[in-house]
Amino acid sequence: MPNLTTEDVLEAADHLVAAFAATDTDAYFDCFAEDATFVFHPEPARLDDRAAYERLWATWLADGWKVLECESTARLVQLLGDVAVFSHDVRTVTTDGETHERETIVFTRQGERVLAVHEHLSPQES
Repeated sequence: MPNLTTEDVLEAADHLVAAFAATDTDAYFDCFAEDATFVFHPEPARLDDRAAYERLWATWLADGWKVLECESTARLVQLLGDVAVFSHDVRTVTTDGETHERETIVFTRQGERVLAVHEHLSPQES
C-alpha cells in the first residue's frame, strides 16, 4: 500500500468538509470507513462505528438541523506512512448557531481511497 501524501490527505479532508458544509449525508458518510470511531464533546459517549454516527445524524436532520457554513483553518497534516493525522480549527454555522472547535481526523488508505477512520472534536476557547 503506498504511503499517503499531504495532497492525498488535503484532498480527502476538503471533500469531507465540503460534504459536511452542504449537509450532503451520502457524500459525507462516504468519507468514513465503516469501522470509523467518533469522539464529539457534546455527546456523552464515543460512537464506535459509522452506523452509530449515521443514526445520530439522522436524529439531527429529523429535528430540522442543517449546516449553513463550515470553514476549515490552521490545517496541519502529519504523515505516518499509510496513515495520516489531519488537524484543523473549524468554524461551523448550523441552524443551531455558530461553533468554534478543534478537530483531529485520522485518515488511512483503503484500496484506492483515502478514508477517515477516527474523528475527534473539541471545543475551542474564544
